[in-house]
Amino acid sequence: MNDDGYQQQLAQLKIEHRDLDDAIRALAAQSRIDQLQVARLKKKKLILKDRIMRLEDQLVPDILA
Repeated sequence: MNDDGYQQQLAQLKIEHRDLDDAIRALAAQSRIDQLQVARLKKKKLILKDRIMRLEDQLVPDILA
């Protein structure tokens, strides 16, 4: 995959990450909070964050390497 492909994928993952943030906030604002659903969304958000970090590492080479 070229840099443009990585950039597009990175942008999409960041949007998904932000959307999950909004969904978690909306669930937390409800009078009856579904803790299991919140936990699942937070786990998915962490997985996305890891994927974002891996993509960013591929786009920006390690200077010390």
